Amino acid sequence: MPSSRVLLFLMFLGFAVVTKVQGGIKIFDVTKYGAIGDGRIDNTKAFLRAWNDACKWDGNSGVLIPRGTFLLGTVTFTGPCKKSTAFQIKGVIRAPSDLKRMSNPDQWIGFRYVDRLLVNGRGTVDGQGASAWSFNSCAEDPNCPSLPISMVFNFVTNSRISGITSVNSKNAHISLYGCHKVSIDNIKITAPYQSPNTDGIKIGDSKGIKITHSSIGTGDDCIALLSGSTNINVTDVSCGPGHGISVGSLGRYANERNVHGLAVRNCTFRGTTNGVRIKTWASPQANVASGFTFENIFMSNVENPIVIDQMYCPHGSCNQKITSNVQIKDVTYRNIWGTSSTKVAVNFQCSKTFPCENIVLQDIYLVHNGRDGAATSSCNFVDGDSYGNQKPPSCL
Repeated sequence: MPSSRVLLFLMFLGFAVVTKVQGGIKIFDVTKYGAIGDGRIDNTKAFLRAWNDACKWDGNSGVLIPRGTFLLGTVTFTGPCKKSTAFQIKGVIRAPSDLKRMSNPDQWIGFRYVDRLLVNGRGTVDGQGASAWSFNSCAEDPNCPSLPISMVFNFVTNSRISGITSVNSKNAHISLYGCHKVSIDNIKITAPYQSPNTDGIKIGDSKGIKITHSSIGTGDDCIALLSGSTNINVTDVSCGPGHGISVGSLGRYANERNVHGLAVRNCTFRGTTNGVRIKTWASPQANVASGFTFENIFMSNVENPIVIDQMYCPHGSCNQKITSNVQIKDVTYRNIWGTSSTKVAVNFQCSKTFPCENIVLQDIYLVHNGRDGAATSSCNFVDGDSYGNQKPPSCL
């Protein structure tokens, strides 16, 4: 299909009305398949039937979730589909609160092997996570049981996620794995700051991902970039509460792939435990994290605005004699300003075995808003340069 026709199709679906056929685009309304939006009836089978019919339709198609509250169990929407397919959420999709009613411990809603997918609408995906957070002991137990991620996109290409709201996931809100050319825009993600492991967006083994014009506030990373991800762009994102935007953690497992090419620009962090962070385990697993730019970023009352931590050990059970074998290099921090709630506003703790290389600070203005003195910076095993204004004074 010519790219112009695809664009017109996606634009149309953003304003689609409940109609069976309009301009050659067929809409598959889940209520026509028996779905009931009363918040009590399990609609899993109806949603699957609507998806399967839309996916095999010879023309462009869309699954419509109208206004109402639709209880939905564990489900995977699988392609490939014949043409472009949309999943438009106008109402609320709600997960079961009881974990026993979810058949997959790793995911709630999944999309697999779909090309030219649009997930959009002004509706809400409600993970009902509060009932499950007490079972999440991962902060203390590295072998903790898995909880389902709200929305999982595996091997999805040339696609868009736009306009939706995700609330109170049991685990992470959105996960991308093996995806290519996916844009995420104008979404809202929210969970309480004390909710464990409720990352906003996790990206692994994916390339060409764009996240723009969105608001994320959770109990974990707003965005986490994991093994094998390349060419990721984050622009105009508001983060907070949460743990900031992170590269990693990296280096924990064997056969992890390199991470390269992240640009975070024009973003705001408010009340987060970290701002922009790169974290690697002190372990013998080797790979490279490189080519990152953090630019035009405002920090408000952030605990660790700029941090590289190559001694990451959240469970406190790491071998202190082992250093990280992840090489971090070619990282630029430019025009970052605001307030730090801790004294050390710039903190580079790199690997003794593979020191950080070519770390650049340019025009940094971070002030400490506490009473124990001015902001400082700290560097260990790092090589780089600083330019322009530097507050706190650079340690490079």
